Amino acid sequence: MTTSPKLSLAEKKLMKSASRLYAVQALFQMESSGQTIAAICREFETHRFGATYEEGEFAEGNVDHFRAVVDHAVNFQALIDQMTDRALVAKWPIERIDPVLRALFRAAGAEMTQMPTPPKVAITEYVDVAKAFFPDGKEPKFVNAVLDHMAHEAKPEAFDK
Repeated sequence: MTTSPKLSLAEKKLMKSASRLYAVQALFQMESSGQTIAAICREFETHRFGATYEEGEFAEGNVDHFRAVVDHAVNFQALIDQMTDRALVAKWPIERIDPVLRALFRAAGAEMTQMPTPPKVAITEYVDVAKAFFPDGKEPKFVNAVLDHMAHEAKPEAFDK
């Protein structure tokens, strides 16, 4: 009987980070293509996680974390979208936001409202995702501000001193 090698804490962290990026991509793809959650998850788990293509190698993701984020983002979308709307400037409802940012806010909102992820970890991780999609833009700072507002609403106790 063979056992799989035990992953280091750093490897586990990288896999969770990759799963967050994949979750944002999956949510974006679901919205733009109309595919089901099952079809999207199957595609990502089969063709993205750890896959190697001409353009490079995709990181291995944490499948359980990926599924949880996508599932919660879909099942609690109305709640998350309302929370996001409250965090946005009054004239910018979530429908007017870039679809990648909308997917990112939904994934981050899922973690903040439905999962035990500490809010500061979620903010840092999703700002990093924003940097991956918008390396030269102002979006990461915008994402940071919106997620900070959302985190204070979702888990105010995490900010008490």
